[in-house]
Amino acid sequence: MDDLGRFADPSVLILTSLAGGPKHGYALIQDIESLAGTTIGPGTLYGALARLENRKLIRALPEEARRRPYEITPAGATALRAYLEHARQVTGAGLRRLAAYA
Repeated sequence: MDDLGRFADPSVLILTSLAGGPKHGYALIQDIESLAGTTIGPGTLYGALARLENRKLIRALPEEARRRPYEITPAGATALRAYLEHARQVTGAGLRRLAAYA
């Protein structure tokens, strides 16, 4: 997998993380590293959070102990599900085509 890099679109990783429940920035960074094996820097994270919030795919929750948690919205869940279903179709086709090289 290292030859092609990691599949690390920050928006997809953030939505996937938030599908497991609300999280603040540092918790998102940790969860994304755990689930995808990649690290998102704070600048990338907060830029992506702002874009997702502007598109109403996530929303900020009230601040807790100087931390701002975010949660996925129903529109965000729908968008993530559509993306993942499409990725599943592409993955299946790719694996079937690679079977000839096994």
